[in-house]
Amino acid sequence: MKQPKDVDSYIAAFPKDVRIALSNLRKTIKTAAPKAQERISYRIPFYYYHGRLAYFAGFRNHCSFFIMGKSAEKYSKELKPYMATAHTAHFTPKKPLPTALVKKIIKDTMKANEQKHDA
Repeated sequence: MKQPKDVDSYIAAFPKDVRIALSNLRKTIKTAAPKAQERISYRIPFYYYHGRLAYFAGFRNHCSFFIMGKSAEKYSKELKPYMATAHTAHFTPKKPLPTALVKKIIKDTMKANEQKHDA
């Protein structure tokens, strides 16, 4: 995939089921972190609020949610069915990440970023 100009063009490049899954994740992140800046970094969507919040990406056989900070450890029990690496959750359009869990992760990471920023 060539460098997308924005998150809309990134998501638009995928088949419908993946577009829906990524759009839903995007909406969840933006709801949990309305002040976060949405960017493209490493050719994938990225969210910034006083530091890195999260990335997400689509691939041929799965989608990924890249968790920043210590939230992956904090929510490891809830994330266990999805974890591919220490900070990467894999999901599919048929088995998306729980919305409430994503919101908790984003809010927790925001809080940690704020504390680092204010220190």
